[in-house]
Amino acid sequence: MTVSRFAPSPTGRMHLGNVFCALLSWLSAKSKGGQWLLRIEDIDPGRSRRDYALQLMDDLQWLGLPWDGEVIWQSERSDIYAHYLQLLQDAGLTYPCFCTRADIMATQAPHETDGRIVYAGTCRPKNMFPSQSSLSRLSINSPAAIRLLVPDEDISFVDGHYGPQRVNLARHCGDYILRRRDGAWAYQLAVVVDDALMGVTEIVRGRDLLLSTPQQIHLRQTIASISPFHLFNLSPFYYHHPLLINESGQRLCKRDKSLDLGALRARHVAPEDIIGLLAHLAGLQPAPAPAKPQDLLPLFSWQKVPLHDIVTSPLP
Repeated sequence: MTVSRFAPSPTGRMHLGNVFCALLSWLSAKSKGGQWLLRIEDIDPGRSRRDYALQLMDDLQWLGLPWDGEVIWQSERSDIYAHYLQLLQDAGLTYPCFCTRADIMATQAPHETDGRIVYAGTCRPKNMFPSQSSLSRLSINSPAAIRLLVPDEDISFVDGHYGPQRVNLARHCGDYILRRRDGAWAYQLAVVVDDALMGVTEIVRGRDLLLSTPQQIHLRQTIASISPFHLFNLSPFYYHHPLLINESGQRLCKRDKSLDLGALRARHVAPEDIIGLLAHLAGLQPAPAPAKPQDLLPLFSWQKVPLHDIVTSPLP
């Protein structure tokens, strides 16, 4: 059975871009008779807020996008992430990184097209274990992030919407962080562990996260090689979708206040109008006619969804 998930970060109100992702994820899962799970990615203590999460859940219900089962809160799963980090550390696959963001920027590390900085490996040990100098710095409680040693190898996968992908981990991703300098869990570790333990078989998200996929495939395979838990041996199928952008060509985000659900609900825009507009943008309807999510199930196909990013403007 298909098991998909929607995993928003509660750092503000959902905007149309978030809802677009939720709708496509829900339709993809439900069109296959599957489950649609909700995970709140609230691991950033400086930005995540419980009231935003509760509002997000209310917005999903209001839109007609109910989830299956209990909500998973990442902020309550620290012990689980710590267990899998310890496995990786015990296997000699991680190292402490003392670089600040300013340090990393000063190295003029290569930038990916999505703005990602590929870490130059300043703190990377010469062998598979942390150097004595790194260990001595840890012993005096220097703040350090924990990075995963990434091999110089290609990861290939087939995206359900954008087709075959091939990425070299060392050149295009670099050694990435599993736990931040401030002790907060990093996105990649939490996502990989949760997707495996939740039994997720299908992942739908924006194309801006395409480069995260080879990292997560590699991390999942790495954990599978050192953990007896069989769920890490199962690979989910990925669908990345185009982004909704504003008229300036920028991805929709919190700055587009007129397109967030707080503003739309305050203007008494009906949920069916929002769903109908997004269905039109996704190529499921010839015009933005009001619709409920369940009405779109017979119409849904990934082949109808555009490959290019989609310009949207405020609802009338």
